[in-house]
Amino acid sequence: MAELTSGANAPAAPMLSVTGLRKSYGGKEVVRGISFSVRPGECYGLLGPNGAGKTTTLKLCLGLNHPDGGTITLCGHPVPEHSREARLRVGVVPQMDNLDPDFTVTENLLVFGRYFGMQDSAIRARIAPLLAFAGLEGRDDARIQTLSGGMKRRLTLARALINDPDVVFLDEPTTGLDPQARHLIWERLKALLAQGKTLVLTTHFMDEAERLCSRLAILDNGKMIADSTPRELIAQHIEPEVVEIHGDGVHEWADANAARLATRVERSGETVFCYTTDAAHLLADLETRRTLLYMHRPANLEDVFLKLTGRELRD
Repeated sequence: MAELTSGANAPAAPMLSVTGLRKSYGGKEVVRGISFSVRPGECYGLLGPNGAGKTTTLKLCLGLNHPDGGTITLCGHPVPEHSREARLRVGVVPQMDNLDPDFTVTENLLVFGRYFGMQDSAIRARIAPLLAFAGLEGRDDARIQTLSGGMKRRLTLARALINDPDVVFLDEPTTGLDPQARHLIWERLKALLAQGKTLVLTTHFMDEAERLCSRLAILDNGKMIADSTPRELIAQHIEPEVVEIHGDGVHEWADANAARLATRVERSGETVFCYTTDAAHLLADLETRRTLLYMHRPANLEDVFLKLTGRELRD
């Protein structure tokens, strides 16, 4: 008789599963057959230049838009058929803050909690811990207009947690924030992961993705072009060492020397990027060039992103 697999050892079902997702607007296909899944307790990132399809994908996953093709399962519910049931277990931090300026901090949380059918007593019991989590103690009765940009962003995060969701969608959560505010948001998101929450994140910040995401996908022109852990993507796509060079005569130097000293060379404006498996000879040559400045560093996720999506500006 075949041995039965213990339920305790069976892998948990994905919190989000997307297969063959497609969506067109005005005859242009902006999401082109995307497939991915997000496991419980992980942070999954969607990266891509402007117009890659990141925000559209999030809206489809939440049932806010209807797909032209493919299947979505969120928190065990098919979407969009049962998106309302799924969203009861979901929190959302939108790309742009949409707090109600006519309400105080507490009133924003109270009204939002009612959308989930929560009793006022249950909502109020969560407000103080959430404000402490967001670093907004003492701001209960503050008007939205009196809050800084960082405070508003943290309040938006607190609001997304009012229903104690299993999954939190975050659409570019730290855009426009100063470094201190970004780091505080990162700390709070790491705390959510430690609590077992599942995060789905879009971001333009590669350091943010490297810090937070256990796995991520890179999208471009509506298609998924890479999907793995940050470390594996770097190892798969980029030489391990990078030397960034700029200064007077850098392009003349590159024309004469870069091909023999580096495995691969890219240029962006006044900077030459040399990618190599061993930078010793390259660095020795640069030491003799008094007009050139350079930085030697390990390859990172931004190198992967730029190699796969290009360095040209996207509008």
